[in-house]
Amino acid sequence: MTKFQLKIFLKSAYELILVFLQFFIICLHFFQWEFIPQKQIIQVGTFSYLVGYLIIIIAFISLLFAIKDLGRNLSPFPRPIKNSKLITKGIYRFTRHPMYYSLIFISFGVFITKLSIYYLCLSITLVLIIKFKIVLEEQYLNNKFKNYLIYKNEVKY
Repeated sequence: MTKFQLKIFLKSAYELILVFLQFFIICLHFFQWEFIPQKQIIQVGTFSYLVGYLIIIIAFISLLFAIKDLGRNLSPFPRPIKNSKLITKGIYRFTRHPMYYSLIFISFGVFITKLSIYYLCLSITLVLIIKFKIVLEEQYLNNKFKNYLIYKNEVKY
């Protein structure tokens, strides 16, 4: 294996690990493991339930709009699919990564409804994984689309 082939292999493995970790952390939101303490930071009240579920609903709606706007360009991987187009309309006029941000907000919404250290750790871990994914994805988008830098300067987040 040449140095170039090794570099391509490692980058592909890194992408795959990020996607796997993202889905794994998201799945952990749906399970409560008995061996992991579910200690609450403070007592959950009606207000935190309402705020948490409101955040989840708004973020889920944003996620649906992002999926609709991406259409055939949708992929869980940071590398754009072959023959993809740069989407700058719809929700992508306001934010460059609405799907990622929606997932983060859903995660924090779940945390707010539970107010436990477990869900706080899941949310923070998800933010870190998505941050790494965004950095990698933006490298690919910048290399693939000539006008990505202009779009990136116009749409800050």
